[in-house]
Amino acid sequence: MRSQWECLLQNLGCWQGSFARLSPQGEILEDIPSETSLELKEDQQTMHQVVRRFYDGQPQDLVLEYRTLNKSIILFENGAFSQGSIQFSPVAEFGAELGLIYGDRRLRIIPLYDKTSKLQQFTLIREHLPHSNTPERPPLTLDALLGKWEGEAITLSPDWLTPEVTPTVTEWRRDGDRAIMSLQMPTIAGTQTITSIAHIDPHNPQILRFEQNPISIQTLFLPDGSSLTCPETIIPRQPFRLSISWLLETNLHQRMIRAYNPQGGWENLTLVTERKVG
Repeated sequence: MRSQWECLLQNLGCWQGSFARLSPQGEILEDIPSETSLELKEDQQTMHQVVRRFYDGQPQDLVLEYRTLNKSIILFENGAFSQGSIQFSPVAEFGAELGLIYGDRRLRIIPLYDKTSKLQQFTLIREHLPHSNTPERPPLTLDALLGKWEGEAITLSPDWLTPEVTPTVTEWRRDGDRAIMSLQMPTIAGTQTITSIAHIDPHNPQILRFEQNPISIQTLFLPDGSSLTCPETIIPRQPFRLSISWLLETNLHQRMIRAYNPQGGWENLTLVTERKVG
């Protein structure tokens, strides 16, 4: 497997797009044009990163230089990554960034929670390399996910970066105002099937609500074939996950899951790649 630094190099280039700030219900509050460049300096060991956002046409730059990566970030071999809080606290703001990369396009989503542990807002970052001819994808819908998907999940942990690879089978069905997702997981005793049922929001069909007592989980279908799945409120001493997905092609789908344990510690990061088979 590539080193974490080599995985970071898959993100080299000038990524053009925008930072869109959205409400917890998925309403776009503002959309700021942006350029994020990553380049190696002449020593080939120092990353020079510039995040440039254009406010009313005027650029504002955040410049970073670094030679190493800390334990708040994990990258996969294709450059997909997640970074953010390694420990949840019920009295502090909390958030994390999850990023996927496919060819000359990137997708990043950053959910942010306030000091009461409620989802306050999130940022959707859609980017492409210069001269990209790959169009932005339509907003994701439940209908686009219906069917059977097969692939694999690669899991890394902050303390053990040797990948754990497992096969996956995911199936989405619709039954009236309900969405039913079944996930098959291999175990020592055989294949286990986990079924989750969500209700489609009657006022906004782009929102699914999974009632998993005591935590209420919601999925927001978003522009560019993407989605965010996360708790509406994080409950102390309960494990939780932050997850994004991206429909790369009509029959190719990726998910990234950042999992936290009951003590609020960051446990692992999983990248799931699946193709539609039925």
